[in-house]
Amino acid sequence: MMNRRDFLNTTTLALAGASCARDLCAHAAPNHPVVITTRGAVRADQLGVTLMHEHLMVDFLGAAKVNKNRYDQTEVFRVALPHLKRVAELGCRTFVDCTPAYIGRDAWLLQRLSRAAGINIITTTGYYGAANDKYVPAHAYRESAEQLAARWTKEFESGIEGTTVRPGIIKIGVDAGPLSAIDAKLVRAAALTHLRTGLTICSHTGDGVAAMEQLDVIAKLGVCPQAFVWVHAQNEKNRDVHARAAERGCWVEFDGISQESAKQYAETLKQMVGRGFLNQTLISMDAGWYHVGEPGGGKFRGYESLFLDFLPALRDGLNETQVKQLLVGNPQKALTLSVRA
Repeated sequence: MMNRRDFLNTTTLALAGASCARDLCAHAAPNHPVVITTRGAVRADQLGVTLMHEHLMVDFLGAAKVNKNRYDQTEVFRVALPHLKRVAELGCRTFVDCTPAYIGRDAWLLQRLSRAAGINIITTTGYYGAANDKYVPAHAYRESAEQLAARWTKEFESGIEGTTVRPGIIKIGVDAGPLSAIDAKLVRAAALTHLRTGLTICSHTGDGVAAMEQLDVIAKLGVCPQAFVWVHAQNEKNRDVHARAAERGCWVEFDGISQESAKQYAETLKQMVGRGFLNQTLISMDAGWYHVGEPGGGKFRGYESLFLDFLPALRDGLNETQVKQLLVGNPQKALTLSVRA
């Protein structure tokens, strides 16, 4: 149960957020739901085939040491661009780069790649508390959830790090449950940011226990489960937990598809569909990426396997309407800017 102060704070954020989201939507595309990309707001029904969870560049050094002087942006652009062009050839029209701040997010680079590849790219606000909090900046421990939400909301309203690029999702991360104090704070901050911006919360989640706890946290702050994406749901091996999360109304995302795992993921997806959760399931590969600190960016895993390996296996059981729902309809609905409170 929320106390009076939490309720008033949440209500104020929700009202301000609804106004902010409405203003942006009206400016970008009157009477149509929109999604925020690195090149601005686009109509949700124009997203096309969407990869919900990928990466173009990462830096795993840690929040205390990561900085933009560690890589040559021109080199990263040269390495990453052919992979984006290739996936565009295969039919992808929108690419969600789920790299958070302090792990290699570079909004201007993503905007540049989007223009060059002719593909929508979506970037993030939020902090990543998984991996034992290695990527959580020091100020996140000192500040309240409300203060963190103000930081993230400012990126939505004013742009990221001095650019005009706005985030299109809130990306957080938590370890396996039960939630640590810092992980729970990040979830609360994400919920408050959603209420103010309408951005969807995408959370790297260690297991089903953490997924359920996060749904409890956002519910206490008045956020509907439809605003939450359980990222890396494949980490939880109990498929009944996937069903319970879907029954609560959240998005369940399976995003480790590769050439080797394509058939296994296809079977998992067929089971979700068979249990009636087609409209709450998301898919992707978690592929890429230019690895800062490795010569030439290291080994870059491209984004083809979903199209070349997974979809043929999936079509042996699902019809084209169902496949389109997974690739087009569900991402549109999940990414649409909307305060779900």
